[in-house]
Amino acid sequence: MASSPGSDAAFSSQKSTLSESPQSKKFPLTEEEIFYMNCRAAYLTVFKSSLDNIISKDQLYLALQHAGRNPSQKTINKYWTPQTAKLNFDDFCIILRKEKPTSKAELLKSFKQLDVNDDGSILHTDLYKLLTKRGEKMTREEVNAIVTLADVNADGKFDYIKFCKLYMTTNEQCLKTTLEKLEVDSKLRRQQFGSHIEERPERDPSPIPKPSPRTLKKTDQESFPNKGDTRSSLLATARKFKTSVSFTITMSAISNRNSKLTEPNSIKEWQCVHSKGCFFLEEDGEIISHQYKMQITQRSMVYLTIKPLNLSQAEGKPSPWLSVDTVLYILKENESQANLQLTCFTELRNREVFGWTGELGPGIYWLIPSTTGCRLRREIKPIAEEAQLVYRDETGELFLTKEFRSTLSDIFEVIDLDGNGLLSLEEYNFFELRTSGEKCDEDAWAVCRENFDTKKNELTRQGFMDLNLMEANDREGDPRDLWVTLHSMGYNKALELTEACPFVINIYADKCKPRIKAVHMQACSGQLEKAICKSVLNKGDAKVIDGYENIIVHTYKHDTWITSVFENKSDNKVIIHVNNELSKNCVNNRGLNIFAVEVAPKSTMVCQHVMPLNERQEWIYYCVYSLIS
Repeated sequence: MASSPGSDAAFSSQKSTLSESPQSKKFPLTEEEIFYMNCRAAYLTVFKSSLDNIISKDQLYLALQHAGRNPSQKTINKYWTPQTAKLNFDDFCIILRKEKPTSKAELLKSFKQLDVNDDGSILHTDLYKLLTKRGEKMTREEVNAIVTLADVNADGKFDYIKFCKLYMTTNEQCLKTTLEKLEVDSKLRRQQFGSHIEERPERDPSPIPKPSPRTLKKTDQESFPNKGDTRSSLLATARKFKTSVSFTITMSAISNRNSKLTEPNSIKEWQCVHSKGCFFLEEDGEIISHQYKMQITQRSMVYLTIKPLNLSQAEGKPSPWLSVDTVLYILKENESQANLQLTCFTELRNREVFGWTGELGPGIYWLIPSTTGCRLRREIKPIAEEAQLVYRDETGELFLTKEFRSTLSDIFEVIDLDGNGLLSLEEYNFFELRTSGEKCDEDAWAVCRENFDTKKNELTRQGFMDLNLMEANDREGDPRDLWVTLHSMGYNKALELTEACPFVINIYADKCKPRIKAVHMQACSGQLEKAICKSVLNKGDAKVIDGYENIIVHTYKHDTWITSVFENKSDNKVIIHVNNELSKNCVNNRGLNIFAVEVAPKSTMVCQHVMPLNERQEWIYYCVYSLIS
């Protein structure tokens, strides 16, 4: 019973994550505290409070699974005897000290004893005999669920090496999910009740769990389960995954010659408006962008396009944002903003331009730009030399360097949303919110107009340059504040635009002059997530996960990208394991080939977007979705 919590390999693997939490900044967490926090995270995934009791075998089994264990029925029966009425949190901690997570080496050793040909696989016939005839028996349906897992079975054989990898990855994901949920819950409590709630005493260790004076006294003296028992290990592991479904889509190289988007013949006679905007990549990988309202005064044929904005980059500098995919979702505003109805999205393409043509009735429409995140993503690359932003001449006067002035000119081009060559207060405030988090009020704007070059009460390009020079002078040439602005706008230390993608939206209508106005700059989620899910459910292919008619995977195939959406119609949350390892020439927005996703009950959510790494080559999307028990 006195085994060290540090020997708990699976939980200790989460140590680095925990060490970065706010609570651990003052003092590093001890091994005992790490063990206790992991116990609590797993327990609170199943129960609302650590004061709640486990009142059934099923609850015990579920809590142990969230703790990274994979208990057999024999293990459950050892701790839940006929005399057991309930177990508390302290009992749960004691069980976790005894039941160590199964290591990959132990799993492989167990499977290898059944591998008669020593080729990393087991015949399905042998697997049936083992699991249905001997030891702790499984039903034929349960075994069928195992041998139909698409990514670990082929040609009548069960690939146990792939299965072990699948199992270990999923176990780690389950642990990560429980810890993240605990951290989110802690943050919410700190926001509601004050941070002192979650602070731990400066030197007091976390309490060591004590067993309740009941049935666990008997099991304290029981020996650990025999880890050499192949049948028990195999049975417990195999039950981890219930069933799966796979998608295979072969996509040809993308050719600009086969473009589908064409301009209407009479477009030169249509009335047009346009607006610029930008996608910005946040530190946590989230993407935010401008969002717009569009007004159509009478029923018209409308042609909408969105594309990356081509800036006057200095010669030799890369323009990575020009390859970023851009899409525009059009939602009709009905009675309120909360009640937006997806009308269409720009799914046709001609080179870098995505567009849509169709008829729209009079009304207010929301235009929500989107990018998959496959191309606009954080890349860590060494910068050979930091760019110089300011310099002093021989008299000591401060000036902006040519390179910095060129960058500021490009930033001006991006934030000049209406493209009239001037910055209005509204346009400038989008820039201020992005770079400082604050707005400029009317009084401050009046001072700005008095001190810097303006035209029609709007700031000119030269006025914008002088404003930044004044900031440099205020800091006596220290460029740190200027770098904060540049990083916020997506530039690296070499003045390369690597973490943003400016774009331009064009709207044509044949019967009226459309109006467009930027109204927000916020995360590409919420309404956008709903719109993407709706479009995929409407246009994509659906596959039910075998045996679970309420769990559906929807996949939408576009020439340029593939999007998958999970639909959970059941009353319970589910965890779905996603495996893209067999895809070729593909990149997804999550940056991982293998991951797991938790889907809330009665909900839909975007699983992933996938695009080709090289558009000029064939790409194969092969994904296996497995439901985790």
